[in-house]
Amino acid sequence: MGFPLSLQWLVLYLLLLQLSLANLCSGSRKLAALYQPPPMVAKYHNGLLLEGDLSVSILWYGKFTPAQKSIVSDFFLSLTPQQTQQQSPSSVPSTAKWWSTVQIYMQKAGKKHTRVVLASQLDDESCTMGKLLKRDQITELAQKLSSRSGAGKLALVLTAQDVAVEGFCISGCGTHGSVGQHAYIWVGNSASQCPGQCAWPLHQPIYGPQSAPLGAPNGDVGVDGMVINAASLLAGTVTNPFGDGYTVDTAGAPTDVASACTGSFGKGSLPGYAGELLVDSGTGASYNAEG
Repeated sequence: MGFPLSLQWLVLYLLLLQLSLANLCSGSRKLAALYQPPPMVAKYHNGLLLEGDLSVSILWYGKFTPAQKSIVSDFFLSLTPQQTQQQSPSSVPSTAKWWSTVQIYMQKAGKKHTRVVLASQLDDESCTMGKLLKRDQITELAQKLSSRSGAGKLALVLTAQDVAVEGFCISGCGTHGSVGQHAYIWVGNSASQCPGQCAWPLHQPIYGPQSAPLGAPNGDVGVDGMVINAASLLAGTVTNPFGDGYTVDTAGAPTDVASACTGSFGKGSLPGYAGELLVDSGTGASYNAEG
């Protein structure tokens, strides 16, 4: 079940975490320079990486509107824009430029660039496993998705705002892992559960400095927050799918390349402040990349 390539007809605004290349987490570069390749700071442990064509299958678990599905699917499509799509000027931050940071990691490891494509999408609006899920049930959903005919190499499980998942909000907003040789990502919609935790800075934070929330890039705090988390987890999955890829040693605890820059979206970012961002004059939406 496909969705129209709306990237050909409109500009998709996105808010994406900075990845952990030197100087990016500190916000010392201007927006237009976010994607210039600085020195590497992550360590490669010689494990498998998800190189080449990476086909992604999506499971929509629970109710998602067509507009919500389009926001997420358009993000994945915009990582590898087609030649027929209108390209952003070089001075405009884009999702493809953001993704080029991941390509630097792949190149340094002697791997092929990763080209993300959508393989299939599946709806489970009736929530066949219920609306209160354990983490092992997320793994089971991912495994079932990966085993379907025509499934992609990467399973993406997305849970709706009325689906509660063990540890959601408390210990994280999503996760990535693997079942055998198949990698998967899970992300939840926090709109009605913990938007201050999992959709910041698009919602008032639940603790810390209480700055005003930013305008959601596509007008949907929950799903725009899902894109932030899915993008970070995708970068971590590609560069560290099985635990022996790239890690960043942060205060003695190895993390993925995106996890090291939590809360940093632009120049001058500080705890409680996302950094300097672009703002759409018509809608007031804040963003740091165009799709």
